[in-house]
Amino acid sequence: MSKKRKPKSATPPKAQKRPEPRLYLFTPPLAGAEEDFPATLDAVLGEADVACVLAQSASAEPAALRALLLNLAPVARKHGAALLCADPDVAKAAGADGAHTRGAGAPLEAALSALKPDFIVGASGIHSRHDCMEAGERDIDYLMFGDPAPDGWRPPFEDTLERVAWWAEIFNVPCVAYAGSLDEIDPLVMAGADFIALGAAIWGDPRGPVVAIRQAEDMAIAAMADQ
Repeated sequence: MSKKRKPKSATPPKAQKRPEPRLYLFTPPLAGAEEDFPATLDAVLGEADVACVLAQSASAEPAALRALLLNLAPVARKHGAALLCADPDVAKAAGADGAHTRGAGAPLEAALSALKPDFIVGASGIHSRHDCMEAGERDIDYLMFGDPAPDGWRPPFEDTLERVAWWAEIFNVPCVAYAGSLDEIDPLVMAGADFIALGAAIWGDPRGPVVAIRQAEDMAIAAMADQ
């Protein structure tokens, strides 16, 4: 992921065209080495510009996550996508590109300590503006809004839109916005998201994930063109 840093200057720079948002893909929760999923992921990544893949393990065991990362790494590398996971230690040991943490405080500090400056560290699940700003002052590569908590809870969509717009206006640290459905892509892009994260909206689409990811990218590009 491209990396931007620190709050924006109070003096507006010369107007520049905003880059088109890229996609960030959550895998479904997977067993350590599912034989068929790499082929599915290969097909999906071949259809759209996906910047990051967040590997989600169905097991809490580090060994299962390590096996999953080793299984997916060649596919992500083939398509130029960064491969991330929730455990910074496993990410480093398995040759992934970094970690995605939830919450402010200890989890984020542990990831930064273990992985920086050589790996990606991103964060989500940070709800107060104060905590978001403190995270933005650290050496993080992105902040994500609107993604599901482990129990499936998501903040109200209106709250996510407000937070994305606020963050995009103030900070240069990239903003990732999670779209729970394809219909959420347009307003999130309009609010200022640099990346659109997708999970169930892709894997649960009855037309199949290849068709869904292609449409998601087309919708993000179209929303950007409408600005």
